Amino acid sequence: MTTLPPTIPSGMPAAPERIGEIIEASTTQFIAGSYELLETPPFGSMVRAQARNPQIGVYGLIYQISTGSREPGGRAIVRGRTYTGRELYDDQIYAAHPDLAEILQTEFAAITVGFCEEGQIYHYLPAHPPPVHYSVYPCSVAEQIAFSNQFDFLRGILFAPNLPSDELTSAAIRTFARVRQAQCGDCEGYLLDVGRELARLLKDDYDRLSGLLRRIRPVVR
Repeated sequence: MTTLPPTIPSGMPAAPERIGEIIEASTTQFIAGSYELLETPPFGSMVRAQARNPQIGVYGLIYQISTGSREPGGRAIVRGRTYTGRELYDDQIYAAHPDLAEILQTEFAAITVGFCEEGQIYHYLPAHPPPVHYSVYPCSVAEQIAFSNQFDFLRGILFAPNLPSDELTSAAIRTFARVRQAQCGDCEGYLLDVGRELARLLKDDYDRLSGLLRRIRPVVR
């Protein structure tokens, strides 16, 4: 029997406004600049980048968040203590220097884990990466639930090079589990199923599997 790709249910709330735009993209990942300084979805969250085709959205899981100077090669300078002896702490620095929002930029990088086209979700790479300067959105509850109904994305994360793979995998699973807990009040079945899939993928690496299972248990906090 042919298995159809999961679909996003109709009638669900739309995702919020865009949170940033693509500043670098490749077949397997994309980097976005956030529109609000220090404001991004958390590590392990799923975001959707707009493809050139308006019917396609590219899904990514955030694996890195950084803030630095907008100037190439530039660095932030110390602002918490002046030569006159004035002391500023944490949020006080940003309140005293509103210009920081113009000279600093927060970015987040995401590994591509699939895409959606006309409401159907596919757990493999799209034909093209999202274009530079196209929009990035947080994913809606409906998208996250529909995407996480299948576990094909796990292999791509677990064995991706140059990523904090175990931390990203466990963070994404906890995020999806929390969404399901909030939506239907029960995420235990999901955690059992994803645990079985991890056991299948890592059947020859017990230590790694044990570490992942310990990380995905503290979900509802």
